[in-house]
Amino acid sequence: MSFFAGIPEAAPIEVFHMNNLYLQDTSANKVNLTIGAYRTEEGKPWVLPVVHNAEVALANDESLNHEYLPVLGFDAFSKAATALVLGEDNPAIAEGRAFGIQCLSGTGSLRLGAEFLHSQCKMDVVYVSKPTWGNHKLVFKTAGFKEVRDYTYWDATNRRVDIEGLIKDLEAAPERAVVILHGCAHNPTGMDPTQEQWKQICEVVKAKKLFTFFDIAYQGFASGDADADAWAIRYFVSQGVEMVVAQSFAKNFGLYNERVGNLTIVVNDKSTIAGIKSQASLCVRANWSNPPAHGARIVHKVLTTPALRQEWFDCIKAMSSRIKEMRAALKGHLESLGTPGTWTHITQQIGMFSYTGLNPDQCDQLIQKHKVYLLRDGRINLCGLNTKNVEYVAKAIDDVVRGAKL
Repeated sequence: MSFFAGIPEAAPIEVFHMNNLYLQDTSANKVNLTIGAYRTEEGKPWVLPVVHNAEVALANDESLNHEYLPVLGFDAFSKAATALVLGEDNPAIAEGRAFGIQCLSGTGSLRLGAEFLHSQCKMDVVYVSKPTWGNHKLVFKTAGFKEVRDYTYWDATNRRVDIEGLIKDLEAAPERAVVILHGCAHNPTGMDPTQEQWKQICEVVKAKKLFTFFDIAYQGFASGDADADAWAIRYFVSQGVEMVVAQSFAKNFGLYNERVGNLTIVVNDKSTIAGIKSQASLCVRANWSNPPAHGARIVHKVLTTPALRQEWFDCIKAMSSRIKEMRAALKGHLESLGTPGTWTHITQQIGMFSYTGLNPDQCDQLIQKHKVYLLRDGRINLCGLNTKNVEYVAKAIDDVVRGAKL
């Protein structure tokens, strides 16, 4: 007899499962378009030079030690992160209405925000885009939310944001429902609302008294411009919207396994901050007690040292530019092949992902016949493409779209 008898085996987490299948594959032509991580033209992970330089400087700083950080984290890092997403001169910062809490990357930021909103603000309904990042629903369910509902987002026929359906769904949402909005580079579609559409969304949020929860995992990485990528968040703040913002520094700093995140909180009444911080401290204490220092120190040093900050800007532009080049190359090869369908959405989308429009059967064929690994909803990571394999991938897509069988 075992206390653990009868526990069912859960389905594997798709993105990590597909990545593992790729790693086990011995094919010389295999291509990995699964996991959301940047790759160089040579298909290798990239340690940003500015990150390496910052790490060397930190390693040589004998004043540093390995003592615990405060429960809410390295405050100087959180201040820098909050300023990055809201803008250095944002009135919410100047008026003392915005602050940050260091968390464990974007997932930890989402979990802290969700748990806090559920336990302290008594919110138990959350809306996520359809489709959305695969972890959103799990995070909010395990944080205690009773209902996780979808709002319309993707128009699969026209391969665009279905703004009419989105607005209609939010207008039907109950007061105090939490709405998860992707700050930039929507995952998985890669298609963001226009600025005018963001204004429409903001008006509905205000009119219906919905609570805004932004998730921004690609600031700077999406367009190459950190300010442009934060436009929607800053607009909502300018309209007096209270919010929480989950920030991740995995993609834009290449610090995937350092788990560097920040939960920015913007309030209209700064007298509420003491209570928020005290209750958030208890949430953190029950989860990770206090966060790790190394990655936060790197991000802080880069963001607060002018020369390093400029070097980081150059790095994110380089990453963003390579992804745009691969978008153009893939679209160009598909159009040259005369692949059935339209492929303009590939270059209209932004960030590391493209929602190709391929169906699950076509995705299965890509994996099994051509060893091109991707998610079964058709999402691909453009970073897995390079000048050596992009034509091969285009020909593989052309083959499965034309209906070739295994």
